Amino acid sequence: MKAVFERISVRRYQDRPVEKEKILALLRAAMAAPSAGNQQPWEFYVVTDREKIRALSEVTPYSHYAAQAPVVIVPVYREAIKAPSYALIDMSIAMENLWLSCAELGLGGVWMGIAPQENCMSAVEKILQIPQGLRAFALFPLGYPAETRPQQDRYDESRIHFC
Repeated sequence: MKAVFERISVRRYQDRPVEKEKILALLRAAMAAPSAGNQQPWEFYVVTDREKIRALSEVTPYSHYAAQAPVVIVPVYREAIKAPSYALIDMSIAMENLWLSCAELGLGGVWMGIAPQENCMSAVEKILQIPQGLRAFALFPLGYPAETRPQQDRYDESRIHFC
C-alpha cells in the first residue's frame, strides 16, 4: 500500500526521457484493471512528439502542466462495447493502476480530466487524429519528478459509517 499513501500529483518533470520499458510496464498495469463484463474498453496513445504535447497542453485551462512532460499518455475508450455506461468507471480503474505504478517505477504524473467535456474530448481527438468510435478520456503527463512533497493526509474518520 506504499504507493497509495505516497503517490502525489506531479506537475514538474526533469528534462530526461522515460524509458520505453517503463512506459510499457505502466500500460501493462493499466490493462490489468478489472472492467464491467471484462469489456476492457481501453486503448492508449503514448505521445512523445513535442509539438503534439504542446497542443495537448492547451486543451483545457488546467492542462498547461503537460507542456514540459516528456510523455503524455492519452487513454481512450471504445464506444462500441457491451456496457457503455460503465466505460468511464472502467477507464478510471485503469488510470489508477497506471498512476500507482508510476510511483513504484520512480516516475510521477498527474491525471488531467477530459471526459465528459465534449469540447475537450474533441480537441484531443483532433490533435491525435483519433479515429471515430474512440473517445479521449484523459491526459496523463508523466516523467521523472522535478518536485517532491509528502502526500496530503485525507483520512477523515467522520466519513466512515458502520451499519
